Amino acid sequence: MHGMTRRLWFPTAGVRAPRNRPHGGNGARRAGYAALTVASMLGIMIAPGTMATASAAETALSETGWVASSNTSSSAADAPANAIDGNLTTRFSSDAYQAAGQYFQVNLGSSQTFNQIEMNSVNSAGDYAAGYSVEVSTDGTDFTTVYSGTGTSSPETATFAAQTAQYIRVVLTAASTTSWWSIDEFTVYNGSPAPAETALSETGWVASSNTGSSAADAPANAIDGNLTTRFSSDAYQAAGQYFQVNLGSSQTFNQIEMNSVNSAGDYAAGYSVEVSTDGTDFTTVYSGTGTSSPETATFAAQTAQYIRVVLTAASTTSWWSIDEFTVYSNGSGGSTTPPPATGGSLGSNVYVFNTGMSEASIQSQLNTIANAQVSNQFGTQRYSILFDPGTYGTAADPLDFQVGFYTSVAGLGQNPGQVVINGSINSYNQCSGTTCNATDNFWRSVSNLTINVAGNTGCGAGEDFWAASQESPLRRVQVNGNLSLMDYCVGGPGYASGGFISDSVFSGGTVTNGSQQQYIARNSTIDSWSNAVWNQVFCGDNGAPAQSFASNSGDSGGPNSYTTLATCPQTQEEPYLYVDSSGNYNVFVPSEQTNSSGPTWTNGNTPGTSLPFSSFYVVNSASTVAQINAALAAGDNLLVTPGVYNVPSTISVTHPDTKIVGLGFPTLIPTNGNVTMNVADVSGVNVSGLIFDAGSTSSPALLQLGTQGSTVSHAGDPVSVDDVTFRVGGAEAGTANTAFVDDSNNSLIDDVWAWRADHGAGAGSWTSDQGNTGAVVNGNNVTAYGLAVEHFQQYETEWNGQGGTVVFFQNENPYEVPNQAAWMASSTQDGYPAFYIPNSVTSFQGYGMGSYSYFNQGVNIQNAMAFQAPQTSGVQFHDLLTVWLNGSGSINSVINGTGAAVSSTNGGPSDVVSYQ
Repeated sequence: MHGMTRRLWFPTAGVRAPRNRPHGGNGARRAGYAALTVASMLGIMIAPGTMATASAAETALSETGWVASSNTSSSAADAPANAIDGNLTTRFSSDAYQAAGQYFQVNLGSSQTFNQIEMNSVNSAGDYAAGYSVEVSTDGTDFTTVYSGTGTSSPETATFAAQTAQYIRVVLTAASTTSWWSIDEFTVYNGSPAPAETALSETGWVASSNTGSSAADAPANAIDGNLTTRFSSDAYQAAGQYFQVNLGSSQTFNQIEMNSVNSAGDYAAGYSVEVSTDGTDFTTVYSGTGTSSPETATFAAQTAQYIRVVLTAASTTSWWSIDEFTVYSNGSGGSTTPPPATGGSLGSNVYVFNTGMSEASIQSQLNTIANAQVSNQFGTQRYSILFDPGTYGTAADPLDFQVGFYTSVAGLGQNPGQVVINGSINSYNQCSGTTCNATDNFWRSVSNLTINVAGNTGCGAGEDFWAASQESPLRRVQVNGNLSLMDYCVGGPGYASGGFISDSVFSGGTVTNGSQQQYIARNSTIDSWSNAVWNQVFCGDNGAPAQSFASNSGDSGGPNSYTTLATCPQTQEEPYLYVDSSGNYNVFVPSEQTNSSGPTWTNGNTPGTSLPFSSFYVVNSASTVAQINAALAAGDNLLVTPGVYNVPSTISVTHPDTKIVGLGFPTLIPTNGNVTMNVADVSGVNVSGLIFDAGSTSSPALLQLGTQGSTVSHAGDPVSVDDVTFRVGGAEAGTANTAFVDDSNNSLIDDVWAWRADHGAGAGSWTSDQGNTGAVVNGNNVTAYGLAVEHFQQYETEWNGQGGTVVFFQNENPYEVPNQAAWMASSTQDGYPAFYIPNSVTSFQGYGMGSYSYFNQGVNIQNAMAFQAPQTSGVQFHDLLTVWLNGSGSINSVINGTGAAVSSTNGGPSDVVSYQ
């Protein structure tokens, strides 16, 4: 959040009233879910607001003795009892139009255990519940909500944690139509329990290690069935040490246990589990954070002969010990669940428009989504809006719409010119009381289309507004006309803070930067750019302003703070969904570029590879982690549809060139303190368009790439991460030690925001929403564009790899530091730098990097420096700055004691043009 900002530039245009935007009804959409089989005990559940799935086979409860009722006074022909008579030709129906608060209730006759309900309305088309909650009670008086959902046409299934109760009530929260609410048949299910774990026989096993243990602490001691003996490393714990077991033959297993009860303190604080069929090529199936003892790791069932545990983090400076190592199987068989079918429906929250639809219906549906999402900052709803190739709107009758939270808008052409919007696609200020700005306008995007700017007939006539901050990218767009990156219409002029543009064209008008304090545009073509404030960065942009970075950046008539690079060293545009000439979905993967400038598509098709939809497993509300991992193990890609997904075990990406594409900002939340997603040390993997939220149980990391200490080069086929957010707090309270760990050499980071929330759930307290570090980069030759890391409690970014490059970095220090003693990098160094490079690094380049302070506890908090790095010729920084936003305290230098302090007496910017 950047609400405490100051001294901004605004255009001279007068403030005019915005156009009143119409409210409308339903438009056409492509609905439905792919039919999937739940085939494992490992479940992935959807958080309230979306559909959940069971973790095992479901069995319908007997309806004998049930009594159904409702508060709607149904007629005898549509009585509640009709919904539990086993006959789909009869139905329960409300006595009047659907209305929030109507409910349908079943008394099961006795206390029973269940975890799923189904409402079938197949013969009552359109009369389903568009929004509803499921409540349970033991006495029929006091009810507890166990699920909240958004309905589809039919059937509607809601799965939740197992409940033991006598009464089930479904309460209507949103209507699908103005007709009656109907249920043809109501069914209740109970999932079968997960199979028990059985220890494998250790006969014939051979244990080994790369640590050179003494005979008294040999690896064999960990598989002798005796807790009084142990394996122990030959030296202090160090990353890369491993313990390995050859099972003697190929066996199936899904769990290991490391018991170190007699070796207190010598356990693995961080580790990965790897398996192999030949003892040479190993695949990571789990990454975890150790406890004292015993430590258990459960993963999708594997069939392999070798198991290796690799140490990634030490618990002490003592030895690493395992008293006893046990392997378990639950009989689930196979080398993971059989891979599920690929392709399928994009889901009910993906809206696909085509030119055969009336513009009025399209406009109405877009308005409906905007009305729901413009103020829905921490809600669970997610939307992807897609336009089939064609032209929408006219100059006389433009298509104008807003984009709110968790909404992605994209064209389905192979290139932006194949989808044309005559009108405007806007993001406006949000208002609270008399304050209106765009500093919290996050999680929205526009891509792969052309906007011929028209409409907006009130304030800003003929101008498109994209007033947004972090994680609101514009990719592969052509805007013909004026574009304003701030909003001076809705309560404006208003603040805006942070943004990302790539692979785009802006012609026939001006891009008005206005109050945007920091921004990055790369590989684009720009006719005119108005101004800068603190930190505007251009990389490989045709028509970019000339390099100009100095004191008083953009303030009070001072020089504009432009950081301009003629070319970008290494880039790869984000994969995207498109429709081919036969109407089939494909995903296009652009090629890697070096020393690039300008868009990829202005001289013909973007170079790259097209992947068929059949190579993608579509992740939706019915998917389990086991199914996802089975698809990944089979070599499938993932297309993740809009939703909020609880992830109880690690999603493991093991095949090179796997593409994981998110539509509509799907959000993944670990529920067992696990790493949410782990990418093995392979080439060519892409992760894009996702939000990784921390769960209530602390995770060591939310996303891990590669293997720490690896020397494998991925220069010819890098791993890339595009348009990804990491959140600790905000939508829900959570904690994670590190948000993002990048151990993959030559990887590309392109528009990534790691945010420990300064507002929302859990925010405002130093002891809640714990998060030490936002990003740790251990890989060598990693390149990042548009990296933002904010509010973490220790070193916010640690860059340990050699040969790194960062083009644009944005940071705010944590707000709520309670006292100086709680925030010390060492006994003598106040605070923590936002960007830290240890002395072991000898080569690095940084361009256009800023850090800002707002210590809001009324305490004089000092930060010795915003950037800390070795003072060596190979480590170079260009165009650094600090700013005091508000509050108390100060940042006392920009880098290593160089650069003026910023505080209430000198707010800054404090600039350092060059440092090495």
